[in-house]
Amino acid sequence: MKAVLLSIGDEILIGQITNTNSVWLASQLNRIGVHVVEMMTVGDDETAIVDALKESLSKSEIIIITGGLGPTRDDLTKDVLTHFFHTRLVFNQQVYDLLNTFFTSRGMSFNEPNKTQCYVPESCKVMMNYKGTAPGMLFHENHKIVASMPGVPYEMEAMAEGELFPYLRQHFQMPPILHRTFLTGGIPESELMIRLFDWENDLPADLKLAYLPSGGQVRLRLTSNNEDGNALERIENASRYLHLILDNEIVGYDEDSIASVVQQLCIQHGKTLVTAESCTGGFIAHQLTMIPGASKYFKGSIVAYHNTIKESLLDVPSDILLEFGAVSEQTVIQMAVSARRIMKADYAIAVSGIAGPEGGSPEKPVGTVWIAWASDEQTVARKFVWGKNRQATIQRTAQEALFRFRRFVLGMDL
Repeated sequence: MKAVLLSIGDEILIGQITNTNSVWLASQLNRIGVHVVEMMTVGDDETAIVDALKESLSKSEIIIITGGLGPTRDDLTKDVLTHFFHTRLVFNQQVYDLLNTFFTSRGMSFNEPNKTQCYVPESCKVMMNYKGTAPGMLFHENHKIVASMPGVPYEMEAMAEGELFPYLRQHFQMPPILHRTFLTGGIPESELMIRLFDWENDLPADLKLAYLPSGGQVRLRLTSNNEDGNALERIENASRYLHLILDNEIVGYDEDSIASVVQQLCIQHGKTLVTAESCTGGFIAHQLTMIPGASKYFKGSIVAYHNTIKESLLDVPSDILLEFGAVSEQTVIQMAVSARRIMKADYAIAVSGIAGPEGGSPEKPVGTVWIAWASDEQTVARKFVWGKNRQATIQRTAQEALFRFRRFVLGMDL
């Protein structure tokens, strides 16, 4: 089965928001055997939407639209689909009851613009929105499906998982696409390609390997859509050889992130963790607390951005700051040791660096970062130089801190 993803909204085209919906949909559809052949984005323009619909229907069986379902005048999707499928808008009592409950339970007014959302195309299957106000619409004609869902990501995801995907499974025979994904960290993509060259060349013809690099980590994804019944066995055989090559450098699988790996590791060992952050501004703590259950092991963070905070809260001596600077081995070690002691944790991670774009020197160029890891047995620090991009430096620092923390806990070389 082929699908086209159509995103609607001027705000996407002008770069006001990032279109994460298509990325999420593509990954989920791929799992159930639907091949996304194209992603399109058009503005809030009736002609552009109709043209995109016609083009999409010519090349796929499934068209999934996101966006343009709100109650304002620039939200055109519902009206366009009503005309496109030669139907009319009718009042839907179930949508009305759901919206009435939605607003009254929040102490909000159920106003006239919102009531217009109770009218839906007569010929569509209504997909209920339990997270927001705009219902979804699904048209199934001539063996093709056009589904329209809200542009708000968490509303769209809930609707897709609750209604759209089950409908697709029910009405289409879709061959399974088998994936196995391996999370690696600390190994550049180019080095991985060299180390895996022979292994990749020896893969069975139906297995495809994809390198998916992102911010200091690389995911390796093995894929097969062969229906002979032995594809899973071939993936498992290839996986065993991959483990022999990379060994402990494979840190997680499938949907694992390094933050979830750290969580599993700490909980498994019954250990607690804290962070002391300067240049990352709490980003490491943010990564950790995004994972449900973080409170079982993560105790807290001290964001010591200014030197006075490093001195007063983390007991970094002023003479160390004067002699070696805030971005130094001596400072970051003291930050880690103090954070662990103050917050009474088993482990601490501390970072201090020059994220830029200003503040560098010949000795410490922009992108210079020190990271320290502390336990009751030892404290170790390492220096990195990432480059001049501020956001990339913050992200790379957080990733490296967590990847190497895993190695630190397991007694591996940093």
